[in-house]
Amino acid sequence: MRPGNNKSIEEMFNSISSRYDFLNDIFSFGLHRFWKRKLLDILNPTFGEKWIDLCCGTGDMSIMLARYIKSSENIIGIDSAAQALLVARERSKQNYSSIEWINGDALETNLKSDQFDGVLMAYGLRNLSSSFAGLKEALRILKPGGRAGILDFRSFEGRCIQGLFQKFYLSFYVVPIASLFGLGKEYSYIKKSLINFPSGEKQIHLALSAGFKKAKYQTLANGQMGILLLEA
Repeated sequence: MRPGNNKSIEEMFNSISSRYDFLNDIFSFGLHRFWKRKLLDILNPTFGEKWIDLCCGTGDMSIMLARYIKSSENIIGIDSAAQALLVARERSKQNYSSIEWINGDALETNLKSDQFDGVLMAYGLRNLSSSFAGLKEALRILKPGGRAGILDFRSFEGRCIQGLFQKFYLSFYVVPIASLFGLGKEYSYIKKSLINFPSGEKQIHLALSAGFKKAKYQTLANGQMGILLLEA
């Protein structure tokens, strides 16, 4: 898998889709659910608003949003990985059947401009071929004054203890465990994807350059994760 190569990333997520949520629980000790909930608490989506989950994968964030607002109406999840969307549809069909799942590109959604009250993206921005283009598309589909929240690994510049811990965690915990399931190659991609991923300050700069009115960045998990908060 090559960071920024849309086709190879799509193939990777298709290949890991059946075990993606299970492995997320193992790798984060279940804390990824807390981080996603924290994102929702900050953004405070409300019943009646229209939201989209970009790079929705197997639908975890979209379903959590539906639980949060106690409705699956007016929620769209979009992802380029068809197999991941099959998992999302299966997970949502009983209690959250109104979520609309779209097999599409987060960089070019082909959706109408100025229609969403909010945009979510969890662990998707660093997988796009262009973070800037992804932010531009998010802005385009947001209503004026709409808000967006992007959760992902934090990217570190230079040598620091947190950055060294991240490399150790990925190399000696994530990849070996993934290898037990025959997915070591796929999960070794995470470290590669962080090499050119913008730091929090650079994400703020990119977002403001893309046209967002407000942008701020805050960290979670002792600085290992970051949330980019935006206002259109």
